Amino acid sequence: MTETPKIRLRGVTKRFGDKLVLDGIDLDVMPRTSMVVIGGSGSGKSVLIKCILGLIEPDSGSIEIDGQDVLRLPPHEREAVRAGIGMLFQNGALFDSISVADNVAFGLLAQKKATRAEARRRADEVLAQVGLAASVGDLSPAELSGGMQKRVALARAIAAAPDILFFDEPTTGLDPIMGAVIDGLIVEQVKRMGSTAIAITHDMASAKRIGDRAAMIHKGRIVWEGPADRLMDSGSAMVDQFTHGRRDGPIQMELRK
Repeated sequence: MTETPKIRLRGVTKRFGDKLVLDGIDLDVMPRTSMVVIGGSGSGKSVLIKCILGLIEPDSGSIEIDGQDVLRLPPHEREAVRAGIGMLFQNGALFDSISVADNVAFGLLAQKKATRAEARRRADEVLAQVGLAASVGDLSPAELSGGMQKRVALARAIAAAPDILFFDEPTTGLDPIMGAVIDGLIVEQVKRMGSTAIAITHDMASAKRIGDRAAMIHKGRIVWEGPADRLMDSGSAMVDQFTHGRRDGPIQMELRK
């Protein structure tokens, strides 16, 4: 019996005015698999994730999670599905006005999944999992380095032990060593929880560290999919140009209109 994909997209389209951003996306992400989506700026990567998250409504197509088309679920059922998703935002998106511990526990408290004492214990636990002492929970985000902020953002993403995790450019703004540390923590936590993950990134070293599978999006369409360890030797002229950073090739920079 064939395993049902954790996430399945079929014919997903999204247009903003006269700009077609997603042009019939088909993609399967199997359970307990990490999928990395690569592509140039403006290719549709972020819009794709926002459609799966439910932050943007696609114009057409289907988005299935565990075999259910979430676009056709009533609002309360759709919210229940979203509650099982964790997100690490590109810039961390931590709240400056509250402590690190309250940032980490924010989802648990907002969804009334824990008392304040339980939420603090969980915050301390997940901070430890990303290599931070419980005392860091008493600090404000502004007191942390960029690498520590990224760890806190990861702790927040995993605090509710989600089935699905999204990572938006997880190594942006980090030096190569800290980027490798964050990638290692991501892989550790995804495997520990048995979660399914989708990451979008421009960082090829990160893509190979995080991903089991990889897909490239160009002009709103998936143009290649395969094992992440084949990214640098994919056999696709488009993927090879992108992953090797070559100026010449089938991908040409377009002037913004």
